[in-house]
Amino acid sequence: MTTRHLVDPEVLPLIDMMPFRPFTREDLPQIRKDSEARFAFLGTPPLAPEIKVIDGPDGPLEVYWYDPAPGASGRAALLHIHGGGMIIGSARSMQHGPSGMAAALGIPVASVEYRLAPEHPFPAPQEDCFAALEWLAISAGALGVDPARIGVIGESAGGGLAAAVAQMARDKGGPALAAQFLTYPMLDHRTGGDACPHGNPTTGEFIWTRESNVFGWEALRGDYGADDVRKGWFSPALADDLTDLPPTWIGTGSLDLFFDEDLDYARRLVMAGVPVELHSYPGAIHAFNAVADAAIAKAFSRDLLGAIARMLGC
Repeated sequence: MTTRHLVDPEVLPLIDMMPFRPFTREDLPQIRKDSEARFAFLGTPPLAPEIKVIDGPDGPLEVYWYDPAPGASGRAALLHIHGGGMIIGSARSMQHGPSGMAAALGIPVASVEYRLAPEHPFPAPQEDCFAALEWLAISAGALGVDPARIGVIGESAGGGLAAAVAQMARDKGGPALAAQFLTYPMLDHRTGGDACPHGNPTTGEFIWTRESNVFGWEALRGDYGADDVRKGWFSPALADDLTDLPPTWIGTGSLDLFFDEDLDYARRLVMAGVPVELHSYPGAIHAFNAVADAAIAKAFSRDLLGAIARMLGC
């Protein structure tokens, strides 16, 4: 059975642009090069970044800083975490998203160049992202940022890492987050595998499949048992306690592999007393918003930017 007939017609070209390609460790270097080449076609981003080098957990860490009004003060800010299934992508090549948000909202955005699996399994990516949040909070005054109005945002694997960072900030006693914005976040390491709690026959056929998901999570997991207090940092859906997390925005697609885990996470957040705004876009596959002129992509952008402005007081 194919779900192609369920895909929004305006998004269909994305399927041919990004056909399924099985991941192997041997092919991963070339897959990463091909992925970066696709983003190069987008051209120059709206705002050029300043590359800041900060202290990471295991050495220097790059943060791409997009500031639409250098010298201004008291502003909200976002920590952005790029997607790529934990195994591909980079802040260097994926500049249009954070740059566009900074330009549209008029607030600075920091995009972190976290380490990728399998070369750097859990907890390396999470620790890199948390280090970037600590830097942003500690440096808030010098950066012209209000430390009480910092949010974390990410797409796909970046959304999962953003959710992990929110849990880490709570568990470690700060920095405080004003909100988290999760775009089709990758939250549950079981999805697509034998232990998958969801049996939805209409999700995950295109762009990011069950096979891709199993590979990405196994690469991130390494030899981690996912059986200690950090299990929610690894796979946010595993967290036993979701109380005291920041107000949350979640956007996902009805055909996205992550649809069920995203809805379940939203439900559990609500049960834990966390304010949640949830959007599901009909006919939307993974990365559907890459087709920027599609009506559902425009609706997504309107919903997300409006939520950021409202929740961070931009």
